[in-house]
Amino acid sequence: MRLMIDSAQTRSTETADNPGGTVKPTFREALRFWGKLGLISFGGPAGQIAIMHTELVERKRWISENRFLHALNFCMLLPGPEAQQLAIYVGWLLHRTRGGIAAGVLFVLPSALLIWILSYIYVIYGHIFWVEAIFTGLKPVILAVVAAAVIRIGKKALKNRIMWVIATLAFVAIFFFKAPFPAIVIGAGLTGWLGSRLYPDLFVTLIGHDEVLTSGASQVDFAPSPKPTPARTLKVFAICAILWATPIFIAGQVLGWQHTVTKEGIFFSKAATVTFGGAYAVLPYVAQQAVDFQWLAPHQMLDGLALAETTPGPLIMVLQFVGFIGGWQHPGDLSPLLSATLGALITSWVTFVPCFLWIFLGAPYVEQLHGHAGLTGALSTITAAVVGVILNLAVWLGIHVLFPTDLPSNWFGIVICTIAFIAMVRWKIDVHWIVIVGCIIGVLHYFVMTL
Repeated sequence: MRLMIDSAQTRSTETADNPGGTVKPTFREALRFWGKLGLISFGGPAGQIAIMHTELVERKRWISENRFLHALNFCMLLPGPEAQQLAIYVGWLLHRTRGGIAAGVLFVLPSALLIWILSYIYVIYGHIFWVEAIFTGLKPVILAVVAAAVIRIGKKALKNRIMWVIATLAFVAIFFFKAPFPAIVIGAGLTGWLGSRLYPDLFVTLIGHDEVLTSGASQVDFAPSPKPTPARTLKVFAICAILWATPIFIAGQVLGWQHTVTKEGIFFSKAATVTFGGAYAVLPYVAQQAVDFQWLAPHQMLDGLALAETTPGPLIMVLQFVGFIGGWQHPGDLSPLLSATLGALITSWVTFVPCFLWIFLGAPYVEQLHGHAGLTGALSTITAAVVGVILNLAVWLGIHVLFPTDLPSNWFGIVICTIAFIAMVRWKIDVHWIVIVGCIIGVLHYFVMTL
């Protein structure tokens, strides 16, 4: 048995370097990858999606371009962190429920532990100088990651003038007119659905299963998707809902329904169901409400965002920082550290458990519609719009990181960004090495400048 496992691992490892390989990864291999991803997934949703695309589609070839974009566009329509939901979806495709759970948990676990440690250091010592130092080298590297993603995904998605127009309109709408992200996605999806009926040759541009196989890109032979029956839907909903609500009920019974920890569980449960558009869409809403509740001050919210930016995992992990600070400053009868830890735990729990619910409920339905002309048309235009949205993020980061207002141009950042971009695009260096080196360079730069 051991020999068979080792042999399977060897064949799957060869797949990463063999464009023609089609061997499904073992669950152990997938665990190693999701664990590594949780440690290197810097850069917010755009950077994390770019890293997953590079690793899963181009290097390991565990999932085809078509299936990756199909999953991505579904996740874009959901509330909550789309990058984590994408990881859950791919894990579910590879190894069903246990794969989805492993991918989702390992994607956020390293970040959750780091944010807890940094939050404790923050409340004890205040400003953390080395976070700023790391951020100095990390920001231009992440800008390069996002720019490379725009080029890589754009080449795959923008296959005709219509898709170029949609990407351009999405960029203009979000960059110049500050259009909400969900409105852009919904508008693009409706345009693609209608266009697929009127001009299918122009709007149904995502490649199909046969084209993937004949174009030389490998595709794992996924297990048949479970049939989305009402009984299954009810079972999944009941299990996830119980897991979601149980910590809140326990906190209410033990600590009281007016305790900060309980209130945080209730508030962030609401936020998990209404915050479409990712972390940047939820932050203004959460910041305003958290300050109104006196859980933390505005400057503390900004400090928490900086901590989340410099750790791997979803940027929405800043909510755990909010939960920690709120518990620390309003401990009730508990010690500040215990109250803060419980606040951080319940905040992360009610933020991320719904992600599993959305994927496990919706993925079978989405897979049933895979290849449907109307859905494919909608997903094609959503993908094009996402290119414009990612370009907006790249431009926004570029302006703020490299050419900050009322400050000289950041020539250090320009050089680092250029080198990192060339390293990824031309030399094909793995993203995690570029991120690590960027962090080290940031720390070295900080110490040199303070000598």
